[in-house]
Amino acid sequence: MGESNQSVTLDFTLMGLFNHSGPHLVLFSLVAAVFTTGLLGNAILLFLICTDSRLHTPMYFLLRQLSLLDVGFPLVTIPKMAANFLQGEGSISFGGCAAQMFFLMLLGVSEGVLLSLMSYDRYVAVCHPLHYPVLMRPQVCLLMVGTSWLSGVLVASIQTSITLHFPYCASHTVDHFFCELPALLKLSCVDTSGYELALSISGVLILLLPLSLIVTSYSHVLGAVLRMRSAEARYKAFTTCSSHITVVGLFYGAAVFMYMVPGTYHSPQQDNVVSLFYSLVTPTLNPLIYSLRNREVRVALVKVLGRTGFRSKRRHHGVCWVDPRTLPYS
Repeated sequence: MGESNQSVTLDFTLMGLFNHSGPHLVLFSLVAAVFTTGLLGNAILLFLICTDSRLHTPMYFLLRQLSLLDVGFPLVTIPKMAANFLQGEGSISFGGCAAQMFFLMLLGVSEGVLLSLMSYDRYVAVCHPLHYPVLMRPQVCLLMVGTSWLSGVLVASIQTSITLHFPYCASHTVDHFFCELPALLKLSCVDTSGYELALSISGVLILLLPLSLIVTSYSHVLGAVLRMRSAEARYKAFTTCSSHITVVGLFYGAAVFMYMVPGTYHSPQQDNVVSLFYSLVTPTLNPLIYSLRNREVRVALVKVLGRTGFRSKRRHHGVCWVDPRTLPYS
């Protein structure tokens, strides 16, 4: 009990990503630029979906939830990392560390489940378009979103509470730029191998089941795409599917590496790079790949810019567009 109380009263120290050398200052500026770009892109997308009635569809309802998650992801980690870098120190309270770990896990699990449900939405739109209004009615969409958030809350509550009950009586220096479960387990002064094994096994349910749904859904979507008669439509849809699968692969690949591969098989430097991918890079790419390439979103954006006086000087000639419901977030 004394060891446990000691762990609660002491702060942690985050090692951070950068030092104050020239190359690291450039990398820090790049991370700050990506962070700002991601927040701006997701904020614009949220605004457009909320204000344009043409975007009040099941697909964009799910995309709005994805944007909310992608706003939260970098906000949990990057501001604290930047503040520590600018102040020249990396301390974080026990409560702040617990909050970081809880919200990061909540957002991560919720996004993983949501990505799998979004792939089902595209499967229905492409393979069963006539049944789409019934299969993706508002009640179903609310159930999907509720399931993703509830999954995140349950997993984050359980994993965070278990991790924080381990005594941290040795070093309190976290070899990471934020408080993440695998990094904290390395600081515990008791044997955590049993819990790490249970964590890897639970990853099968938390990560691989949603990933299997994504693979199954996009396999059917790609099959339908290959049967399209129009070569142009087939190429456009195939390119879009490839980009989506790339983003999903980055997110799930990083999560599997961090939470299913035992910590002895990867170094702290690898953990930092992988965590930066799924906490910053992927949320920044999602608005571009999932939404800002969509014709409806571009039309809504031009409409808003027109209202504010920013009208394009270029005249757009007629372009043959494929029905967006037949393409997976084209």
